[in-house]
Amino acid sequence: MTRPVTEPVVTEPVTVSAPETVAVSVAQPAVVSVIQPATVPVAEPVTVSVTPPVTAAAPVLSPCLDELHAAALLAGLTVSAAASWPEADDGDEVTPLAGFIESTFSPLIAEVAVRALERREQRVTEVTTAIVIVTALGDITSAARVATAVDGGGRVFPLLFFQSVPNAIAGYLAARWNLTGPVVCVSGTTAGLDVAALLIEDGDADAALVVRADLATSGGEQDRAAAILVTGQTGGLPR
Repeated sequence: MTRPVTEPVVTEPVTVSAPETVAVSVAQPAVVSVIQPATVPVAEPVTVSVTPPVTAAAPVLSPCLDELHAAALLAGLTVSAAASWPEADDGDEVTPLAGFIESTFSPLIAEVAVRALERREQRVTEVTTAIVIVTALGDITSAARVATAVDGGGRVFPLLFFQSVPNAIAGYLAARWNLTGPVVCVSGTTAGLDVAALLIEDGDADAALVVRADLATSGGEQDRAAAILVTGQTGGLPR
């Protein structure tokens, strides 16, 4: 009997690799410094009660008057008297003037002109005084009344035609106060004082009454007027 031959089983050695080591880099969290805002102490407001000093009422100076003074200085003229409307004691309306209706333009000019003439230091009858009316728009109230009447086919009062010319009130003042110098009407303050200086320099007048009037053009405005009496730098008034 033959026995089977068993071949030996050869086992190959198995090499086992060691597990790889994985390095994990863990970032450290950033440290943020938080700066607390500084606390500034706030002082409590102090209420101070101020009592304004009591002073005497001063005249209400018109911007017209300031401009007249400035223009007179530039023209080399001396201001001997001045007036404006409204002043401290004036009401809301100027005193009406006989012969002039519906408009405050001529009464305004008459009011400030008379004030300035009455405030003269020297009232010499031999002085030749010119009258210079300064107005940018003229008597807009009379002009509007005339335009409304004409547009509506109505009757226009003759006085409105007369007083719509700015020189009309100049003629009234000349006759009332015996002002025998030239009469001029211009639209600008500087031009008015330049004309006054020219009349005095040429010997046509010893002095000039320069009056500016501006009527209100809107509901929030007020009529204003001012007048100054000017002479040359040396006075110009005969004694």
